[in-house]
Amino acid sequence: MEEKEISGAVIARLPRYFRYLGELKDGGTERISSKELSERMKVTASQIRQDLNNFGGFGQQGYGYNVKFLYEEIGKILGIDQKHNLILIGAGNLGQALANYVNFEKRGFIIKGIFDANEKLYGKIVRDIPIRPMNEIKACMEEYDIDIAVLTIPKTEAVKVAEVLVSYGIKAIWNFAHVDLNVPEDVMVENVHLSESLMKLSYNLNRYQEEHRENR
Repeated sequence: MEEKEISGAVIARLPRYFRYLGELKDGGTERISSKELSERMKVTASQIRQDLNNFGGFGQQGYGYNVKFLYEEIGKILGIDQKHNLILIGAGNLGQALANYVNFEKRGFIIKGIFDANEKLYGKIVRDIPIRPMNEIKACMEEYDIDIAVLTIPKTEAVKVAEVLVSYGIKAIWNFAHVDLNVPEDVMVENVHLSESLMKLSYNLNRYQEEHRENR
């Protein structure tokens, strides 16, 4: 049977469902209706049902959703019921901030190595991990069976580093560099452009301010 194609918009909403359900589970909520969940998340109940129906539904009419079960099932869909080993390349302010973010480990993302081209950083410890030179990346990938590489380096270096990572066998890159990476189709890239996110916020703020000026 051909696997159903899931839209990017649905996939983008799954981590948010996971986060809200985790909060409900930790707060002791055992079950919740799509209407109650929609009020919390500001997503329509019909949208929630449509999204979850892509993966089997999980709910029962008149009962709603079992919070713990749905939380665990979405975790499986997202692949965070498994451990993923990461390396972080770029130990500047952003790289060190990401390395210190404890929620990664709680979600099963384990940083196994931190690398940088700056010799002055070598040996510095971040979350019990020493910063190492770039020429040790391959050995680390082989030792720990690395799944994901995180790039927090300037865009002038990112393209070349990505090519090297691909030659070492990396299959997923979380890219914070402001450049599009040219990688084979079987290598997954998730781009995080912080300035673009801020510009979207600026657009929405500007539109809100214009509407309120017109209504005065």
